[in-house]
Amino acid sequence: MHPARQVSHRRPRNDLRRAALRTGALAAAISMQLAAEAQAPASGSLEEITVTARRVVENLQDTPLAVSVFSGDDLTERQIFETTELDQLVPNLQFADNAPLAGNNSSSQVFIRGIGQTDPTSTVDPGVGLYIDNVYIGTAVGGTMTLRDIQSIQVLRGPQGTLFGRNTIGGAILVTTVEPGDEFGGTFRGGFGSDSLVDAFAAFDTPFSDTVKARFSVGTRQQDGYVTRSDGTDLGDTDTWTATAKLAVDPSDTFRATVALDYTESDENGSPLVFAAITETAAFPRVASLEAGCPGLSDGAVPPPGLPDQPSVPMIQDDRCANDLQARGPYANNGSLALGSTLENSGLGFRLAWDLSDTLALESITSYRNLDWFGVRDADNTPLPILHTTYDVDSSQWSEELQLTLQRDALTGVFGVYYFEQESDDTVVVELNPPDNVPGPQRDSDSNAVDNDSWAVFTQWTYDFNDRWSLTGGGRYTEETKRAFPNQFNFASPTIPQVPAQWYEDTFSDFTPSASIAFRWSPQGMLYFSYAQGFKGGGWNSHFNDPPLTAAEQAALHEFRPEEAESVEFGTKLDLAGDRLRLNAAIFSSDYTDMQVTYRGPARPPPAMSGVAPFLTNAGKASIDGAELELTWLATRALRIEGSVGVLDATIDELDNIPLAILPPGLVAGNALPFAPDTQAHLGLAYDARAGNLTITPRIDASYTDTQYFDATNTREIAQLETVTVVNASVALAPSSETWRLIIGVNNATDETYPIAGNSSLTTGSGYAEIAYSRPREYFATINFDF
Repeated sequence: MHPARQVSHRRPRNDLRRAALRTGALAAAISMQLAAEAQAPASGSLEEITVTARRVVENLQDTPLAVSVFSGDDLTERQIFETTELDQLVPNLQFADNAPLAGNNSSSQVFIRGIGQTDPTSTVDPGVGLYIDNVYIGTAVGGTMTLRDIQSIQVLRGPQGTLFGRNTIGGAILVTTVEPGDEFGGTFRGGFGSDSLVDAFAAFDTPFSDTVKARFSVGTRQQDGYVTRSDGTDLGDTDTWTATAKLAVDPSDTFRATVALDYTESDENGSPLVFAAITETAAFPRVASLEAGCPGLSDGAVPPPGLPDQPSVPMIQDDRCANDLQARGPYANNGSLALGSTLENSGLGFRLAWDLSDTLALESITSYRNLDWFGVRDADNTPLPILHTTYDVDSSQWSEELQLTLQRDALTGVFGVYYFEQESDDTVVVELNPPDNVPGPQRDSDSNAVDNDSWAVFTQWTYDFNDRWSLTGGGRYTEETKRAFPNQFNFASPTIPQVPAQWYEDTFSDFTPSASIAFRWSPQGMLYFSYAQGFKGGGWNSHFNDPPLTAAEQAALHEFRPEEAESVEFGTKLDLAGDRLRLNAAIFSSDYTDMQVTYRGPARPPPAMSGVAPFLTNAGKASIDGAELELTWLATRALRIEGSVGVLDATIDELDNIPLAILPPGLVAGNALPFAPDTQAHLGLAYDARAGNLTITPRIDASYTDTQYFDATNTREIAQLETVTVVNASVALAPSSETWRLIIGVNNATDETYPIAGNSSLTTGSGYAEIAYSRPREYFATINFDF
């Protein structure tokens, strides 16, 4: 028998789907006409862009996949130095930090086409895969990073379940760092700006011989925070150091070995979260010792009907009262708990590549990574101890991948095997009212251990029937085992575990196929149709705060299952007007099933207290439809225009009736998925003007984001309820030798204030909501030297 579902009775919203279809058809028709009329180039042409989105090197315009590609120089020109800024350029990508619960500046929330994950804990997998030099990064914390020494970034949109595997259900982001150079030299960048910004970076190529070469880099970024607490502490600050080393050995023309090390360290004041709202009738039962401190609570206040134990809090501006008057605006925080955000992230990777013959190549990618992070969070953002969290995590991962690639005239094939291990020790302390009777060592034992492993075998083959038609098909089988050891208790009764302290284990497996057909109808244009599946692993919930669960409640709420996405896509890739205009477009439709939704709710019906801990559960299915358009145009020899548009309709269709769980009222069919704005767009203009030996390049970039929600309950108190347009402007000055470049500019030139992340617990006993806003307008000056 299928579980009962909550079904939306609203008329299906097909407007965006129809608009996407019309947009795709119109783009294809116009492009064919333009291609037919294309003439020889009159003012230069666009460079060919190579990608590795299908694990082989190929032209972007021959790849039947929606991919956005940026070189390191592209990112520097646009002043993109953080992964969180990539969504200003890529359609239907949202890359946010300040993930709920973490309290760490490096935590990330990444969504592509409406699919991602907001929970940053070690038991939950990301929904978008992040790869650095082909090494998968298995945690959400550490995904928010400073971009250093970047060769290119590729953003693959849609499920990538065949070649990249689990946890690429939304897509994948591939970061490639610079390889060692053949000659001694390097680059230096130094910058200053608003809020005491200091940015410095240096990289050095050091060839020891014709066959042994190395590259070293070091960088730092320091900037004051932009949210001020009552004690003067600035939140949202940046204090990060990075260092890398890469050694490449080429003993012959057929073999290459690369060893890479990287290290990142951050020590910051805390996330720039501020007070958003509080449920006045829910806050004080959790802090009963403070009830008498709020004037009026003992003066005959009448409790609301049905809640005899929850007195109303008077609406007066008094720091002793938990009400909405605790708000201090988007850049001020009224909390009092000492905060902190630290991170230590390191990795060691080995890449071995053999050319076994002219057509056959073998590659091995081995990596070990270690991540330690710490975050302290004053969730209520008031002087009251309503809810405080401390996260202390020590995790590591090891992975090995072998790839065998065959490339002949008409046939290209990839076969691979993959293995991944992850271990993590998470110590989590949640204080609803600081206890006095629990010693420190016992408090630190409130933890959750994680031990996961995964293996996969995959293959994909492309056959070119002729110069026009090609067919691609592939599949991947993945099997993963998830293990968790929760040792958690309530401080009021520390000898009683929330669930039995033991190892819990389950194994999940899935087969994810993909296929595409491409038709090159002229040298200027290609059409493709693709089908792909992806999945994200299941696991074990790691937070409990209700009274100890019964066996039935534990079976229903402790474990969550994998989620899956099935997507079809129709696209076109065009080089028009004598290779001066590049136009890539796609329309897509996805079925998103068994989606993992974070919710806070009681395991028992009223009058049981609603727990503050978030649970992850498989809550139903959603439909995702949309379209994307990317444009690059050399309008003249001096003027370059870039743009993109993404439209999206990502809506929850049905919700399962979850046994023994009471979902909050806001989680209903018809809600929009988190981080899924209906429209997203970018326009960039750059003009090269000559003045003697100098090139002066003014540049302006504008990005538009429609309204969006940051949780599945569509909580308005933490949502971006107004459209946002962010304008960045700069002027670059460089000599014809291009040995140096000076850039002066302003980011967020119109000084927009808008939400970038949020977290709501309004339906629980703590009743709080917190929100983070964008950094205000900031000025900068950067100089780059190449030597």
